[in-house]
Amino acid sequence: MADRKLGCLSIFLFVALCASVFANFVLVAVVFRRASGAVGTFEEWPPRYREVVVERGERGVGGDKIALITMRGLISSSIPGTVSDNMVEDMRAALQQARDDSRVKAVVLEIDSPGGEVTASDEIYNAVTKLRAVKPVVVYMDTLAASGGYYISCGGRFLMANETTITGSIGVIIQTFNYEQLFNKVGLASVVFKSGKFKDILNGARPMTPEERDLIQSFVMKTYDKFLGVVSKERNIPADTLRNGIADGRIMSGKDALENKLIDGVGQIEDAYRKARELGGAPGARVVKYGPPFSLSRFFRAFGQSGDAKLRLELPKQLVPQLESGHAYFLPSYYAP
Repeated sequence: MADRKLGCLSIFLFVALCASVFANFVLVAVVFRRASGAVGTFEEWPPRYREVVVERGERGVGGDKIALITMRGLISSSIPGTVSDNMVEDMRAALQQARDDSRVKAVVLEIDSPGGEVTASDEIYNAVTKLRAVKPVVVYMDTLAASGGYYISCGGRFLMANETTITGSIGVIIQTFNYEQLFNKVGLASVVFKSGKFKDILNGARPMTPEERDLIQSFVMKTYDKFLGVVSKERNIPADTLRNGIADGRIMSGKDALENKLIDGVGQIEDAYRKARELGGAPGARVVKYGPPFSLSRFFRAFGQSGDAKLRLELPKQLVPQLESGHAYFLPSYYAP
């Protein structure tokens, strides 16, 4: 009986010791984080993405690799990144790593996105074209690569999709809400002081004037012309043909996209790997997927944030898309609320 009690006591002390060590580790991390913030920010080397083998290569072919980089979800500079401030910087960092690695012979960029912010899409597109100038980039469109997702895809050397992929949706959208009638019902009024007649152009508390509508529509069409120009140049299709045809915001399947010359082939992701090996001149290369590295700073951040704890309830993103009023988006119309 005494031995049993002694054993239980030993287990309890061991658990208590582990908890104490963990608590002290967290405390030291928090103190270190706050102290470093008070003294000044310390520099970190840019983190490198870790590599996970997706397909093994042939033996005896050296260290040749095909890098698989994935981009999923809404394209926005306001979405936090896994290795940097936002997802746009994450994509640029991954593309730069593939560009700098001499063993990477080609890249497969897998896209599953409905699109997103105009500027964010353009920044990633330009990063893809810079990589394409050095190494082949095969774009594989997964379930969805529409609007901004297709805009970015145009930066690749070879575009591939599944026959059932949803793509296309070449167009621009800006949305806002008008809640004037709701304000009238509850007895609220918006009071605005502005320096010019267009300063509150998307104010939902009043009707939009014809001049404001013309200004917004002009901006949308100029941005649309840029999108159209990118598709026309990259796919070698006359801009007028696009404007008077499929570039009217419609979505289409991967099969239809191939028939309309928006992509170069249909198949599975494994077909994209084979095409990348072919274009990269590395038939025996292994395929490695870029994943975020372990970062102590991100681990500490979970414990080092000051302020009161908050309980937040979020609805699924499919029900409440994370769009901001007044922003220009490359998105299908059905995605905007």
